[in-house]
Amino acid sequence: MSQLDNMIFKTFSVYVDDLNIIGTSKELPKTIECLKKEFEMKDLGKTKFCLGLQIEHVPNGIFVHQSTYNEKVLKRFYMDNAHPLSTPMVVRSLDINKDPFRPQENDEELVGDETPYLSAIGALMYLANNTRPDIAFAVSLLARFSSSPTRRHWNGVKHIFRYLPGTIDMRLFYSNELKLEMIGYADAGYLSDSHKARSQTGYLFTYGGTTISWRSMKQTIASTSSNHAEIIAIHEASRECVWLRSMTQHILEMCGFLMKKDNPTILYEDNAACIAQLKGGYIKGDRTKHISPKFFFTHDLQQNGELMFNRFVHLKIWLICSLRLYQPQHLRS
Repeated sequence: MSQLDNMIFKTFSVYVDDLNIIGTSKELPKTIECLKKEFEMKDLGKTKFCLGLQIEHVPNGIFVHQSTYNEKVLKRFYMDNAHPLSTPMVVRSLDINKDPFRPQENDEELVGDETPYLSAIGALMYLANNTRPDIAFAVSLLARFSSSPTRRHWNGVKHIFRYLPGTIDMRLFYSNELKLEMIGYADAGYLSDSHKARSQTGYLFTYGGTTISWRSMKQTIASTSSNHAEIIAIHEASRECVWLRSMTQHILEMCGFLMKKDNPTILYEDNAACIAQLKGGYIKGDRTKHISPKFFFTHDLQQNGELMFNRFVHLKIWLICSLRLYQPQHLRS
């Protein structure tokens, strides 16, 4: 018998008056009966909808998606009959004066109050943050112009809306197989925002082969080189990694699983020079003396055995970070 067969655990997730219970098949019926004796409640069976997320149960795991929410959003913004597109955004020009995502120009008018720009960005963010990492960069890019959107930016929002109908059946698959391995991917898009001289950070973490965390965001400081941008990206990814390791370790211990704490999390990065610098620690050289030592916090994590760097030449996370075209790595049911 496996470790999972011998375990008895239950976990509660509460949102206002909705209660989700996760646990072993032997423990769940007992827990539900106990709760019914103490509280007036109704058992609705397996969770199918939760906060806009749809959960489909299959023998080897669950699918999580937002197809119903997706349809409602498209109807709300009158884009449900639009012709679908294969990419979430257009190809950006290397000429900053021809970039469709450049800031408002002096002679350019802003969209009026009749254009629901902020509402559309908010609706798309809920998708990007929960089940759609493939639109994370496009939404992050267009959200920067929320205070002064132009017709060009609104066309970019509608482009994402036109991308959604063709990918509405994409979903994330969470397997019920016991695979206690966390892997991270980090990358940076150097000068992704050439108008403000800012680069883009992107990272993604999987656990047991399943995507559990991702982010695409503009860096807050100007990086002086692609190497500098990569170091900042790894710093942000390592902070997320520390939190994820702590949370998963706590959950596993509460459920009675035995896990080796000395197993490092592998973090993939495609910049060999960056990996070498972080392995060696902070060195005050001519090319690195301007980089803040705090960004070498990752070196300490590696020395403590929490992180381990590997180079991945064909790293695909950069598609989320900075480039223009992305084919989503979801599963189609």
